[in-house]
Amino acid sequence: MSLGPAGASLNPDQAENFEDMEKQFAVKAVQHMTTYWAILEKMKGSQLRLTKMDDEIYEHFKKDFPELDPAETINEDTMKSKEGKERWRNFMMAYEKKIDDYNFGTMLRANPKFEYGEKETIFGRFVLEAMVRSH
Repeated sequence: MSLGPAGASLNPDQAENFEDMEKQFAVKAVQHMTTYWAILEKMKGSQLRLTKMDDEIYEHFKKDFPELDPAETINEDTMKSKEGKERWRNFMMAYEKKIDDYNFGTMLRANPKFEYGEKETIFGRFVLEAMVRSH
């Protein structure tokens, strides 16, 4: 599998979906999900801090996505639309040099009122779970 010439940037809109890469993301995402859920069973999400920057991330989230209510169901189609992907990409890039795995895949509960399940889970990005569900 080749991602192109060394030093070339990968355009996410033109990238193929590499099956092995997706499997690696999925395995890591399930590990994060399991750990996160175990923590949520012991403490309220509003008390949880995953990074030193959680409050800053949450304030940035509220500024960039004022229409999203973390207590309500996330519209996956809107989030994953071309416009939605661009908004999230711009949001996450602010943390590229600040947070390890700032854009790594994660399993996101579409609605915080329900546990993780096949119909209640969205594959998203790490920073998203950290700021949306912690406050």
